[in-house]
Amino acid sequence: MHEMISPHPEEEHRSHRAAWLRAAVLGVNDGIVSTSSLMLGVLAASGSDSKAILTSGIAGLFAGAFSMAVGEYVSVSSQRDSERADIDIEKRSLAKNPEAELAELAAIYVSRGLDAKLAKQVAQQLHDHDAVAAHARDELGIDHEALANPVQAMVASALSFALGALIPIVAAIAAPDEYGAWAIVLASLAGLAISGGVGAHIGGGRKRIAGMRVFVGGGIAMAITALIGHLIGAAV
Repeated sequence: MHEMISPHPEEEHRSHRAAWLRAAVLGVNDGIVSTSSLMLGVLAASGSDSKAILTSGIAGLFAGAFSMAVGEYVSVSSQRDSERADIDIEKRSLAKNPEAELAELAAIYVSRGLDAKLAKQVAQQLHDHDAVAAHARDELGIDHEALANPVQAMVASALSFALGALIPIVAAIAAPDEYGAWAIVLASLAGLAISGGVGAHIGGGRKRIAGMRVFVGGGIAMAITALIGHLIGAAV
C-alpha cells in the first residue's frame, strides 16, 4: 500500500513496513536457524568432519533459499490472484448495481463514525473519482494499484535466507575444526539477536525484547537438532 506522508515530521509511522519487514526478518532468521541446526546435527552425528559439516551447510543454504523462493512465489501469486478476483467481482457489481454499491460504501463510512449525510457525500465523491479504488480499499482492504508482487517476494525471501545461512557457514570456515561447533553456535546466536534487534528498530518495536525472542527460540531449535543428530549418530 502507498506510504502516507504525515503533516508532522516527528510522527514517523512504521506500520506500512510490516509486510516486507516480516518477510525479510523471517528469511534471515530461518536461514540462520535452519542452516546452523543442520550443520550442528551433522556435526553431532559424524564428529568433527569439517568437509561434511560445510557440505551440509552449503546444501542447506541452496535448498532453503530455493524452497523459500518457490514457497513465497506460489503463496504471493495465490494472494494476488485472490485480490484480482475480488476486484473483478466489485467491477461487475459496480456495472450492474451502481446505486446499491454506492449505498454500501456510504454504510461503511457510517459504521466508521460519520453521520449518514456526510457519509453519503463522501461516498459519492469517492465513487465519482474512482469507484473501483474506493470499494477495493474500503470494502475489501485492497490497494488495487499496489497488489502483492510475487517476483519481489520470491527474490527478497531467497536473498534474506541466503544471507542468514552464510553466518554459520562463514563461522565454520573461519574457526579451527575443534572449535567448529562453538563457532557455529555463537555466530548464529549473535546473528539472531542482531537480526531481531534490527527488525524491531526498523519496525519501531522494542529491540531488546525482539532480539531476545529470536535468540532464545533459535537457541532451542539448534539444541534440539544437535541432540537429535547425536542420538542418530550414536544409534547408526
